[in-house]
Amino acid sequence: MWRCVVLARPCGDQAVLIDLLREDAEAVRGTVLDAVLSLHRVLTAQQVPGIIDMIPAAQTLLVTLDTRQISPARFVEILDAITLLPASTGGGVTRETVEIPVLYDGPDLAAVAELAGLTVAGLIRAHTETVWTAAFGGFAPGFYYLVPRGDRRLPDIPRRDQPRTKIPPGSVALAGEFSAVYPQPSPGGWQLLGTTDIPMWDVDRWQPSLLQAGDTVRFVEVTP
Repeated sequence: MWRCVVLARPCGDQAVLIDLLREDAEAVRGTVLDAVLSLHRVLTAQQVPGIIDMIPAAQTLLVTLDTRQISPARFVEILDAITLLPASTGGGVTRETVEIPVLYDGPDLAAVAELAGLTVAGLIRAHTETVWTAAFGGFAPGFYYLVPRGDRRLPDIPRRDQPRTKIPPGSVALAGEFSAVYPQPSPGGWQLLGTTDIPMWDVDRWQPSLLQAGDTVRFVEVTP
């Protein structure tokens, strides 16, 4: 169990912005994000009447409410009664497991392996053997920040000193503690490991984003 400071603030008249902070000053971002994901998981499992949508971020959770069913004040009362548990303890709802095939042909593959103190084969193995969680979306439609679940196999990887002006869609990348797949051509400074041919964002799908918050993601190596 974490000891968290939970700040709930109104965001307009139909939403509550929940800010989660560790009580100790030495808290790291990862533990705060774990608490956000735990809260998102618990609220999803409880199916609280009146919750329309939840948007997790690195240390916040935005909850949109149907105030005809639940007032912001009543929602905060429910929030106060919730106990947050680490993801490893289980509970909540089971999200989808999404496998993403990757051709590890990225231009930064060798440089990232050196930064991680691994061979290229070792880097690929660490990336594919890591179980990732889709923590939150941002930057572009379909772009999800993936965090490692359980023991970390990779150190934090710095962004490139010089961002690229155009990254191809489907590029699989690392930056800091996160992995991600670029859904569309865009500038970016993440380190590129390889490519996938699975569309991360497709407006013709019933749910355009391939990933949703809480999904489990596994990268699977493929050959040309």
